[in-house]
Amino acid sequence: MEELLNGLNNAQQEAVVSTEGYVRVIAGAGSGKTRALTHRYAFIVNELGIDPSNMLSVTFTNKAAHEMRRRVKKLIGGEQDTGFITTYHGFCVRVLREDIHRLFYPKNFVILDVEDQKVLLREIFEDMGLKMNDKTFKRILDKVGMLKGNTHYVQQMILRGEMPAVEKAGDLDSQIIQYYLKKQKRVYGLDFDDLLNFVFVLFEQYKEVLEKWQDRLYYLQVDEFQDSSFKQFELVKMLSEKHGNLFVVGDPDQTIYEWRGADPKYMVDFEEYFPEAQTVLLKENYRSTPEILSLGNALIQNNYFRVDKDMTPINPPGVKVIHYHGKDEIQESKWIVQQMKRIVEQNQARLSEIAVLYRANYLSRFIEQELIAENIEYTIYGGFKFFDRMEIKDALAHLRLIAVGDDLSFNRIVNVPKRQIGKKRMSFIRQKAEEDRLSLYQTLKKYADHERLQRTGAESFINAIESLREKRKTMKVSELLQEALQVTGYEAYRREDGDQQRLDNLAELLHSIVQYEQTLGETLDLEEYLQMLSLYTDDDREDQMDSIKLMTIHTAKGLEFPYVFLIGVTESVLPNVRALRQRKERALEEERRLAYVAVTRAKRELYLTESEGFQNGGQKKYPSRFIFEVEDELIDRIGEIDEGLMDEAKEFIKASHHMDITSPASHYEKGIRVKHPVFGEGTIEDIDEKKNNYLIFFDQLKSPRPISRNFKKLEKL
Repeated sequence: MEELLNGLNNAQQEAVVSTEGYVRVIAGAGSGKTRALTHRYAFIVNELGIDPSNMLSVTFTNKAAHEMRRRVKKLIGGEQDTGFITTYHGFCVRVLREDIHRLFYPKNFVILDVEDQKVLLREIFEDMGLKMNDKTFKRILDKVGMLKGNTHYVQQMILRGEMPAVEKAGDLDSQIIQYYLKKQKRVYGLDFDDLLNFVFVLFEQYKEVLEKWQDRLYYLQVDEFQDSSFKQFELVKMLSEKHGNLFVVGDPDQTIYEWRGADPKYMVDFEEYFPEAQTVLLKENYRSTPEILSLGNALIQNNYFRVDKDMTPINPPGVKVIHYHGKDEIQESKWIVQQMKRIVEQNQARLSEIAVLYRANYLSRFIEQELIAENIEYTIYGGFKFFDRMEIKDALAHLRLIAVGDDLSFNRIVNVPKRQIGKKRMSFIRQKAEEDRLSLYQTLKKYADHERLQRTGAESFINAIESLREKRKTMKVSELLQEALQVTGYEAYRREDGDQQRLDNLAELLHSIVQYEQTLGETLDLEEYLQMLSLYTDDDREDQMDSIKLMTIHTAKGLEFPYVFLIGVTESVLPNVRALRQRKERALEEERRLAYVAVTRAKRELYLTESEGFQNGGQKKYPSRFIFEVEDELIDRIGEIDEGLMDEAKEFIKASHHMDITSPASHYEKGIRVKHPVFGEGTIEDIDEKKNNYLIFFDQLKSPRPISRNFKKLEKL
């Protein structure tokens, strides 16, 4: 026990030994929350004697789950199963693998990523004779996402027999969406939204399944809880109902995903949902200098919707934060690169210890040009994802075809390398598959001798896949993949292609599978591996090259760097003008949290830079309000800002996006009777925290109206 508590501060120790009941840990940036989480997990296993299979530990990325599993194994011994250290989606896959058969789906269902979704849409557009357009795809996928905001659609996906006819669906978009659901069902494919929705339907319709999981999971802990959506919150709430042990860790000041459904209110108002909950504050910062931390504290205090805490620095004093103002982007980028060169020369720092952060991808362009001119190595993070690369998706499609035989994988590789199975022959295979109600691969097997498929590579392709299917039981996944790439001719095809980068990526994939097999320490099930791999949405490989790191602030979340340059700190960029238009006050708070996340990535030195000129839309550039929300003594300012420009900037901010977010004008509760100067008397039916509105049903009107909480003429009756 002493070993586990050694080296932890008092608050961390309190978090580790708080094993029973509902516990909220507010863990500020750099406060050692992962250490507290892993030591608590080990404490429950080693000191309480609980088996890891009775604990669910949820993190938000596969990378974080992998890292936590690695750390936990060091503390509890490598032979124990830590499979329940996973993501929300990873947990849902575990549930569905056990019980999705109740919904008439096979346990080896296929998980669809965005690229797979687009493949289905391309087929649909072809079948319906529509023009293809990526913008249209995005619009349709957004609508599919909206449809999947609740679980109603799942009922038609799990009905046995035919789904409702496409023609009866309504307008063209609705027909495409209905066709899409039909194709999804045909390949037994689930996208990320489906994973959660199918679990909810399973729990709703089969209470014994929910009870089984409630019985099994005695302890639940959730990392980055401030990023939980309504559904994710409902899931952990439901799972913890029986044993009443839910431990959540997070920082409302680092909620930066509201735009995709995250809601910090579950963290902020945790004690309202669970009145008996206790709260632990981790306020000691082990990452940044006092100067960087003071700036972060001063900035985030301007937010209204938060849990008040001032982070306390543990590190000795360093240098002041620098704000650089350039006359144009070229001057800004030259100054930044000169500082980088100075840091490397004077401090003997490596390039990889320097990060450039920005609000939007296009801002990297002018820095890249200067780095290229100075011949300095750099890497863009979160650019083209490893698992999205063509050759990686091809390689995994081979494994998926062996394991599942699904149509998506078949479409992807049947003619790569060329086997003379082009559009016309594929159309024939599709038609026969529809008639015979078979998968495309089964159809190819059935009609391999048909005259339409003569003089093609169909037979050799089938022989290769069938021989691999026979060998899969006796081979490791890594060995199976290696063999598959050879016997299908894919590896030779890539070698002829001459693109070394693609071959390196395939070698990297094999290496990652071998590593995964070693970490697991047991036989890796092919279907399970493929399903888990489909959940990898971020680049999970460590970058070994010594180079400057360029990335968006969203990508930087959870990372830290000795030297950070936050560039393009310009009004309308940070805070982002589109976000402000769409979500008003809540957006301004989230943009400020983004700036806070960026600031708190820095360990030793922090530079905020911006410049004069014009933005893409022709709008004049002004320094961001965030630079001037903190006291002058916290920043060293370099570069002259003209008095006139400063006055203009203040006027621009005041006129275009001025928002009073200190507090709503009124604090009325649901059910209160109010009087409006035009609509008369009514009752508050609901409160929309995100839009800062009351939903009021006025006696004289037929439907409710959204009225701003800042509307000063609303009187309580």
